[in-house]
Amino acid sequence: MKLHNRGVRQDVRELGALLGDVLKEQTSTESFETVEELRQSAIAYREGDIDSREELRETFEQLSPSEEGDVARAFTTYFELINLAEERERVRAVRQGSQEGTLDDSLNETIQELSEAGADTETVRSVLNDVLIEPTFTAHPTEARRGTVKAKLRSIADHLETLDAQSLTDREAERVWRDIDAEVTSLWQTRQVRQRPPEPQDEARNIQWYLENTLFDVTGEVYSEFEDIVTDEYPDIDLPKLFEFRSWAGSDRDGNPYVTVDVTQDTLERQREIVLERYRTQLKRLSAVLSQDGDRYPTTGAFQASLEADLDEFPMITEEAEERYPDEPYRQKLRLMRERLNRIGDVRPGGYEDDDQLLEDLETIDASLRAYGGSDIAEAFVEPLLRQVSTFGFSLASLDLRDHRIQHTKAIDEALAEEGIDYRELDEDARVELLTDAILQDEPIIDPENPGDVSEVAEKVLTRFAALGDWQEEFGVEAIDTYCISMTEEPSHVLEVLFLADQVGAVSLPDHAGLDVVPLLETESALNGADRIMGTLFENEAYKQVLEARDNTQEIMLGYSDSNKENGFLAANWDLYKNQKRLAEITNDYDVTMRLFHGRGGSISRGGGPMNKALLALPNETVTGQVKFTEQGEAIAEKYGNERIAERNLEQMLDAQIRARYNALEEPVEQVPEEWADAMDTMATAARSAYRDLLETDGFVSYFEQATPITVIEELNLGSRPASRSEERSVEDLRAIPWVFSWTQSRCILPGWFSLASGVEAYLEDGGEMETLQEMYNEWAFFRTTFDRAALSLTRTDLEIADEYASLADSELREEFQPRIEGEYEQAVDYTAEITGRDDLLRRDWLDESLERRNPYVDPLNLLQTHLLSQTHLTEAEERTLRLTVNGIAAGMKNTG
Repeated sequence: MKLHNRGVRQDVRELGALLGDVLKEQTSTESFETVEELRQSAIAYREGDIDSREELRETFEQLSPSEEGDVARAFTTYFELINLAEERERVRAVRQGSQEGTLDDSLNETIQELSEAGADTETVRSVLNDVLIEPTFTAHPTEARRGTVKAKLRSIADHLETLDAQSLTDREAERVWRDIDAEVTSLWQTRQVRQRPPEPQDEARNIQWYLENTLFDVTGEVYSEFEDIVTDEYPDIDLPKLFEFRSWAGSDRDGNPYVTVDVTQDTLERQREIVLERYRTQLKRLSAVLSQDGDRYPTTGAFQASLEADLDEFPMITEEAEERYPDEPYRQKLRLMRERLNRIGDVRPGGYEDDDQLLEDLETIDASLRAYGGSDIAEAFVEPLLRQVSTFGFSLASLDLRDHRIQHTKAIDEALAEEGIDYRELDEDARVELLTDAILQDEPIIDPENPGDVSEVAEKVLTRFAALGDWQEEFGVEAIDTYCISMTEEPSHVLEVLFLADQVGAVSLPDHAGLDVVPLLETESALNGADRIMGTLFENEAYKQVLEARDNTQEIMLGYSDSNKENGFLAANWDLYKNQKRLAEITNDYDVTMRLFHGRGGSISRGGGPMNKALLALPNETVTGQVKFTEQGEAIAEKYGNERIAERNLEQMLDAQIRARYNALEEPVEQVPEEWADAMDTMATAARSAYRDLLETDGFVSYFEQATPITVIEELNLGSRPASRSEERSVEDLRAIPWVFSWTQSRCILPGWFSLASGVEAYLEDGGEMETLQEMYNEWAFFRTTFDRAALSLTRTDLEIADEYASLADSELREEFQPRIEGEYEQAVDYTAEITGRDDLLRRDWLDESLERRNPYVDPLNLLQTHLLSQTHLTEAEERTLRLTVNGIAAGMKNTG
């Protein structure tokens, strides 16, 4: 069966030709010829037909500022279009694999394997009841593209789908290409670089778009397909809730002074209105279907009682409903349900108090239809809406609050000082005791709404907590029920947030705890002190009551980004692995269910990579079924912009988590041979030392500033959050995102592999054997995933291009650092190839092909960027071009931070 009319090479060729025509039309034949000359020279060098890139450099030397701008725009636009072509190819692969039954990570295959392994109905039901997957969308790192540009690209993508998936006449195809031509021309004429930084509301609206326009519909499709798969093997199983979406956009305050109480209020209001409007639309659609004649088809007593209760509640609407839908009871009910949705948040009574009431009405309709010959109708139209309401509630995505622990400490210190308590001078034990007693007593100690004479920082924190009580009352506890504490180092940092929540009534022990307080463990000291931090909390009298009120579940967040920046790739991964096992042990000792929150990024160094592989590589004892992870701004469009790709992502997550949970039940504690753990200890210790030695060598920060475009990136309007935590110039102060973004731009993906070779070498010199490492790779999912991710970073690194950036640095700095970096890279390539048993670091043909397609086109942008960075003074036009090269390279590398 032929599903598609086109292929990726045809898309790339025709889009490239179209862009060439637009370039000639919008600029000049000379500009087109310059771009062609650069393109062909770059390809010729990559293919070995010329010996150097000197021709490229000479061309850039001769360009005027306006010509430089045309070149940057041409290559940037090319990558935007090629990304669409590759996205389309991914959709083809998914559809073809689904049709042929050849998709990897298939839910059908997983359920079949469980059945063949002898898993009975109760076992599978237990696994599914345990599973809850919570993707959590964050605004940072905000992708480099403007929203306007993304909208145009999405339109072009829709046109490509039409060409690929529909049978068109020649005239119809010509019209589609005419529209693509117009969109590409408009794209060329549109400013690529933001004039202003996005505001937090912009970032929240961006994420809301994907939730509303992709995930709202796709999630129901995943449930429907999976239900068919499960019931074929296990007919007595009803699917529980498997997904829940969350967001930090509009609520994450860590280092972002622009996320205010008003921003969070606006985000909550907008999300509720979006999801309620989707429900109103779905109920109208359902009304068109449920036109059953009440004289011929009866309804259940429960349905009739529900309908009569609504008819009594809304007499004016009742008259309208009965006149419009005589003898059509389902339509009458649905009209009244829409009225109840309209009254949510309204001064008029009768609105739904929570989504449970809406679910109850839908379940009543579903049961009535099934009782009188309407099972097919219920399954096709009512059940998907039930899934949507169960997943998205009245909040679309629940918000997590987050802030740095220093802010809470400062606010409490100042507020208690107004009450004559010197919190600052108390040691950790005394702080824990004070906070515990305050939480357990009935009367509040401070008034967050009127805190007295406190600083602006303290006032913001206290005002936020005062608003938290109002938000939960207005929007429901589930709309904003998590508070994450960055840089948690002590038990008191968790109790401080609990204390503030208690003072505003969001927590009222022992009966009510409307907040999960989540420590974010991201530094080496915090991870290694996890036993002390969590043990103290689990034994604390107040905190034990919180756990009882929150289903005895403790969420703990692990920070991948800062852990990597502090310790290096290999050491950070091993620390995270060991401490996950340690956290599992301590939560098990206290009979607490752990939900790990993985603060993963889009880039490899920040925990990125295939989510399904990452889930399967977690230690068995940490897989309780519930898992939460960040979906970061730059990766959201790629993963959730297209419905079929979004559906595939959700299916792979679900597949991996089901497998992981079943494996954990079969083998509760992952048995890692002591020899392997010792090998990792040796490698991680040496790798951390080598990495820290690099960062702490005099002059490294200066080299980093000179050999990457960090200063340009810091000035880009990429996100609403500042690039650094303070004005200090140090790696520690720099946020992990611009740190990684800068190395990615220079094609030296150092955060994804540096010190890996030093670790392996130390192990081998200590008497370790390569055969042991190869065995670890073949038999240990954690080790295999770690080295596969490093291999990807190594493959995407291009030392020749990195040398172009290194040449921008002072000679003494270059001589100090570049040989160390290159030596580590070359050795890492050799060791990784030997450990994995692959001559080619990649084992994915499609990725190899993509890199071959991209590299010759990224090279000119890199050389143009280094050419501009080498200038002592840039015109305004050249500054714009420099910023545009950042966008172009990000599009070419498909990565920012």
